Amino acid sequence: MELLHERPMHPYEMVQLMRERHVDTRVKLKAGSLYHTVERLVAAELVEVVDTQREGRRPERTVYGLTEAGRDVYIQRARELVATVADERPDYLSGLAVLDDLGPKAALAELTRRITQLKSMVAADEVVLERLHEKGTPDIYWLDWRYLTAHRRFELEWTERLRDDLESGRIPFQHPPKDD
Repeated sequence: MELLHERPMHPYEMVQLMRERHVDTRVKLKAGSLYHTVERLVAAELVEVVDTQREGRRPERTVYGLTEAGRDVYIQRARELVATVADERPDYLSGLAVLDDLGPKAALAELTRRITQLKSMVAADEVVLERLHEKGTPDIYWLDWRYLTAHRRFELEWTERLRDDLESGRIPFQHPPKDD
């Protein structure tokens, strides 16, 4: 519905645009699933067929657009997504709660592994952001990437400080070291 709010389009065009904008960071992207989703939205009268196109010998492409009800539902959901603070519970929080149980050697090794992964992810995010910028993709369409990258940068910096605090003893382990 997000893309159809911009303009009517056919599902293949939606998939291409989603890939170009790297929407897969927040939505699982499968072309087949998208066609089924569009069918469900049509059945719910939130989306309707607005045109059928054919180019040369290619198969017919059905172009869909939002209905008035679809626009209303989309805008209401968008408002909720922006305004509501979600009660998200990332696995990392549970991992931090049991860090002491791993023992110093294992805990520091796992934090180092996470730091390496985060560095790689942040570097990849930066490449995507640069590409989006170079392509001239309007900033409003990649705010999610900017947020995700800032979040990963924060997690990387925080985790590096935590590892340093544990290594230096500023945050001492409470359980005796295990044979890890």
